[in-house]
Amino acid sequence: MLTITLKPGKEKSLLRRHPWIFPTAIEHIEGKPEERNRAGATAVVRAASGQFLARAAHSPHSQIRARVWTFSENEAVDHALIKRRVRQAIDYRAAAVRDTDAIRLIFGEADGFPGLVVDWYGGVAGFLVCQFQSAGVEAWKVPLVQALIAETGCRNVYERSDASVREREGMPLVTGVLAGDEPGPEVPVTENGVRYAVDIKNGHKTGFYIDQRDNRALVMAHAAGREVLNCFCYTGGFSLAALKGGASSVVSIDSSGEALAIGKRNVALNGFDGDKAEWWDADVFKTLRTLREQGRQFDLIVLDPPKFASSPAHAERAARAYKDINLLGFQLLRPGGLLFTYSCSGAISADLFQKIVAGAANDARVDARIVKRLSAGADHPMTTAFPEGEYLKGLMLCKP
Repeated sequence: MLTITLKPGKEKSLLRRHPWIFPTAIEHIEGKPEERNRAGATAVVRAASGQFLARAAHSPHSQIRARVWTFSENEAVDHALIKRRVRQAIDYRAAAVRDTDAIRLIFGEADGFPGLVVDWYGGVAGFLVCQFQSAGVEAWKVPLVQALIAETGCRNVYERSDASVREREGMPLVTGVLAGDEPGPEVPVTENGVRYAVDIKNGHKTGFYIDQRDNRALVMAHAAGREVLNCFCYTGGFSLAALKGGASSVVSIDSSGEALAIGKRNVALNGFDGDKAEWWDADVFKTLRTLREQGRQFDLIVLDPPKFASSPAHAERAARAYKDINLLGFQLLRPGGLLFTYSCSGAISADLFQKIVAGAANDARVDARIVKRLSAGADHPMTTAFPEGEYLKGLMLCKP
């Protein structure tokens, strides 16, 4: 067993139950060399005084040097813990999530699995899609897959561990079947009465942005009779929700022709009027400027861009990009119109994002009203000790 001893005073964050330990907090690591060098090895974490603090997964190649499994000295990191926490995650979603068979089943640290994401598409006959983003959960991959199958009854498990965070953990990018069948090109799911085709193997993340479920429902509820513009639309999640809600027309813009093709098929899949939906393969920033020059306006605009800031070092550049698209959004919005605007950049806080949007409104000479603050759905739980889990934030605004 490894023992990680922290420097004096560096135990404070763990006493507040924050689950990450950085190299600068560590005084020394004791244990056999092969264990000190093994990614994902379980370590006991102690304060400089010798006080027990946690059991954590050691990651010798990462800037997050250890991620906490448990703060309880009496709780072992073993197969029983894995199975117990999977069961708890399932039970929580069963109580918290309705009207969908696309669910974020495990959300990393919030569910006691540091660095693990599992999305469940299509119920028992569907697919579990896993992202192993840290050395700790990578070391427990086989027991985790076994527990997921046993507790969900879903026998098809596919891995999408192809995010760049793997490389920062010193692990290669990996995709492929972990159990059961190979997924087809499109896996059907239903959310709030809308059917979506999900590309598990090649789509963004695990194929679908489950985190926007509640926000798609909100757009659906306000779309009736409105001309809608959906920017960075991907496969048309918000577009389909707007059509379901009775939008008079929806223009969807994205730079991925493949994603737009799935969006078009989703329109047909739901029996919506294809004449009400336009799909533009284009650069959003340039297109918004062109629309402004043409004097076009819309009643409801969705701005859901990709992550502009991958780290705090990119926050300033990201802030400029967010301000740019929101300024254009306000200028293209009719009086009385609604703007749904989002940031999925963890390096951009909710407060900073609101300030950026406020600056854009000011430059557009719009006294915008905040109707609602937006976030991810209940299957992306937040814990009080881990604010880093709140990556998605948004605002619903009205232009007077």
